[in-house]
Amino acid sequence: MKTGARTLIEALQREGVDTIFGYPGGVVLPIYDELYDSSIRHILVRHEQAAAHAADGYARASGRVGVCLATSGPGACNLVTGIATAYMDSIPIVALTGQVPTALLGNDAFQESDITGITMPITKHNYLVKNAADIDRVVKEAFYIAGTGRPGPVLIDLPKDVSTGEVDEASSPPAAISLRGYQPTYEGHVRQIDKAVDLIAEAERPLVYAGGGVILSGASAELREFIETAAIPVTTTLMGLGAIPGDHPLNLGMLGMHGTAAANFAVTECDLLVAIGVRFDDRVTGKIEAFAPNARIIHIDIDPAEIGKNKKVDLPIVGDVGRVLRAMLARMKKRGDTANWVKRTGTWKAQFPPAYRDDDRLRPQYIIQQLSDLMKGEGIV
Repeated sequence: MKTGARTLIEALQREGVDTIFGYPGGVVLPIYDELYDSSIRHILVRHEQAAAHAADGYARASGRVGVCLATSGPGACNLVTGIATAYMDSIPIVALTGQVPTALLGNDAFQESDITGITMPITKHNYLVKNAADIDRVVKEAFYIAGTGRPGPVLIDLPKDVSTGEVDEASSPPAAISLRGYQPTYEGHVRQIDKAVDLIAEAERPLVYAGGGVILSGASAELREFIETAAIPVTTTLMGLGAIPGDHPLNLGMLGMHGTAAANFAVTECDLLVAIGVRFDDRVTGKIEAFAPNARIIHIDIDPAEIGKNKKVDLPIVGDVGRVLRAMLARMKKRGDTANWVKRTGTWKAQFPPAYRDDDRLRPQYIIQQLSDLMKGEGIV
């Protein structure tokens, strides 16, 4: 027989976990005992909130699911801000929390908190494991849910008697995951894609509005090929920065209240807005009724709940943005005449560059610019 804690560590290793960010506490000590003897690197933080944010950062930088670990009660509650950040930004993390023994659940035991209830609004899914034999299945499901569809955080709450409980050595995880009710759509509808291609060919002033969904899909190459093939200027959200090179001639910069003049002028003047992996955030749109007032809107997103939530669209396409862009590229036989529009947006870009006062003071903008020049686009700050 083996313990639930050992089963957990083995399950994490099967998922390819090489790093855990955590802070120890009483009810997770059995997990730490097994973690100490494993190949997984543990990074000790000074506060649980840092563990959640570090797991989030790990996921953003690596494209893999980040993992954090905290004890029960205050430890688990301290993860909440980091989990909420991952949820809002669609970042895949798995948060492991300790819990009081199952016999004490609901008794207001020492350092008991209903962390599954607390995190229900800010996770894709969460689990309270009550049997050590379920750990293999739960871990496999958690990583699948976190990293598929629209990514996001999943929490696994582990009572101490589950971590110390016994599991048959011969037990094995399920061969495949089948979750009724969770079936993400990856391929866009063919008719919708055909309509989108036609609208793009007809448009005189098209504009791409690209967000974090492009990066999460790994579709930067597809986006670049799409805007170059169709000759369409592109703007990005804060989460979409990096989806297209900053010095690309068609890149107008970030959109919204902290964005560039060229990007905001373009969205006001465009006659077709192709929104890709975005959620029409208020920091981007401002007054929603006045956003892209003259444009028909195509919205491509893997999450159907986002389409039409904040802004009414003319053509919704549900699917993975990378696959949808590839399908659109395969169908593009002609492109619209956008030469004058590209020239006009380029003029705005040259006329109103993002600038700062260059004097003898050491300004944050200067520091960031120097770092960027030194790293040649290869670093992450």
